[in-house]
Amino acid sequence: MIEVCHLRVSRVFIFKEQTYYGRCLVAYDKHVNDLNELSDVARNDFMADVAQTTRAMQVLFKPEKINYGAYSDKLSHLHFHLAPKYVDGPDYGGTFQMNPQKVYLSDKEYEKMRKDLRQELLQIKQ
Repeated sequence: MIEVCHLRVSRVFIFKEQTYYGRCLVAYDKHVNDLNELSDVARNDFMADVAQTTRAMQVLFKPEKINYGAYSDKLSHLHFHLAPKYVDGPDYGGTFQMNPQKVYLSDKEYEKMRKDLRQELLQIKQ
C-alpha cells in the first residue's frame, strides 16, 4: 500500500492493486481488532475519516458506487477497504475481490494518484 496522509484517527492508503480504480484503505491508528472496541467518540472520528476519504474518491475517480469492506480474518487490525465500482467495470453489481492481482500502475501514476488524493482530502472540511 501507498500512504497518502493521516486524518483524525487513521491513515489513508492507496491499495497497490488497482482493478477497482482508486481503491483505498483507511486504517485506524491504534491497534484494535474490531469497530465495536472503540469508544463512541473514537468510532465517530474513524467513520468521519472513512466518509472524508470516500468524498475525496467520489470527486477524483467519479465511481458509480463505492463498496465498503471491513474484513479482518487474517489481519486483526481495524481497517476499511474502499473499492470504487463503475457500471462497465469489474464485478459491478457484485462483491469486489480482495486482491485480484490484475492491475498495477506505474510509479508515476501512483504518485499522481497519491498527490491528488492527499490534496482533495485536505481540502475537505474535517
